[in-house]
Amino acid sequence: MNMQMRTCELRPAIDADRDAIAEIWHTSASLPGVGPPAMPSASDLRERVDREFAAGWQVTVAVRDDRIVGFLAIKPAEAVLAELFVRPEAIGSGVGRALLAHATTAMPAGFTLFTRSANERARRFYETGGLTFLRNEVHPRAGDPITYYGWNVR
Repeated sequence: MNMQMRTCELRPAIDADRDAIAEIWHTSASLPGVGPPAMPSASDLRERVDREFAAGWQVTVAVRDDRIVGFLAIKPAEAVLAELFVRPEAIGSGVGRALLAHATTAMPAGFTLFTRSANERARRFYETGGLTFLRNEVHPRAGDPITYYGWNVR
């Protein structure tokens, strides 16, 4: 399932990337244990991408072989890593690590994020990446357990 470990290029997202971002988000969040209990449709996520860009998401895409293989959405003013998703076939190839490293550079004063508590792969990824467990809560809309992490948080 994993692509061979290779480098990827990180660049700011452009409008033409929005379909790929939504597709990666939907495909990856649809993996078992990753997304919410009631997964939004691909078209719902595509509409949300537009709303989030309009609301101030700063998005970086990871490109390998002229194909977007992952994305990172941050809200620097709020010190939040909003989304980090990698195409399923690129998981374990270094794309996620590159995107997470970019988040630490883009928000050097620190940030928080949450992931679904059942998403053990993401939790291991964040813990291995140097983030600190902060707390467990319940997702305000979906009602399922979420786990908060922080990087460089006091």
